[in-house]
Amino acid sequence: MTTPATLITAPPVLEIDGLTKRFGARLALDDVSFALWPGEVLAVVGESGSGKTTLLNCIAGRVAPEAGRVLYRAADGQAADLVTLSEAERRRLLRTDLGLVHQNPRDGLRLSVSAGANIGERLMAAGARHYGDIRARALDWLTRVEIDPARIDDMPATFSGGMQQRLQIARNLVSDPRIVLMDEPTGGLDVSVQARLLDLLRDLVAEIGVSVVLVTHDLGVARLLAHRLLVMQHGRVIESGLTDQVLDDPHHAYTQLLVSSVLQL
Repeated sequence: MTTPATLITAPPVLEIDGLTKRFGARLALDDVSFALWPGEVLAVVGESGSGKTTLLNCIAGRVAPEAGRVLYRAADGQAADLVTLSEAERRRLLRTDLGLVHQNPRDGLRLSVSAGANIGERLMAAGARHYGDIRARALDWLTRVEIDPARIDDMPATFSGGMQQRLQIARNLVSDPRIVLMDEPTGGLDVSVQARLLDLLRDLVAEIGVSVVLVTHDLGVARLLAHRLLVMQHGRVIESGLTDQVLDDPHHAYTQLLVSSVLQL
């Protein structure tokens, strides 16, 4: 993917500095540092246990690191360390400026309320109050994620897995967040459903200009969506660079193994 022009001039929206986390004797994150730029999609890849999901959970505040900073820069230029925020402040950011798309959409949706209410709740958290406007925005976003707007009052449990994932994406993007964290957003879906969802994600991310941290084990997904790539092994970033450069000319032996394993499938 072409790198967004905003990366040339704008400061990063997220700076990870020295993030470290242990689970007992296992070092899950080992001094991880990187920056995320406005409009950039950054993919984090590696095999199971490499630390990529722990990294995402630390950024989202679901896991507390033992050392390091997660510096978020708001639209007004003010920076805050997400690690030191109060629980209430972190929840507010996750309802407005930050989005989190789970691999299992049921973890990111409220199954007890309608599809429209799932989207509307996010708008209300961002300050919307007029019922007609909220419903109109929900209808618009259902259309944008290719869900029949006539199903606005249906419960998410009646949707297919692919539809639930598209609804979760709409719920996260409707508030125009600055950053969205995505944990294997196409995992567990049929190949045809994956392809459709990837095309949708690529178009929406480019249209909105949101910054994305994408955790995936699928290098094909990373190549399609990401401008830049981080390769993790044993909790460390062992290689990084523009996605096509890393995948076409990997330098580290582990990255070479990942790429060759895909090519041999």
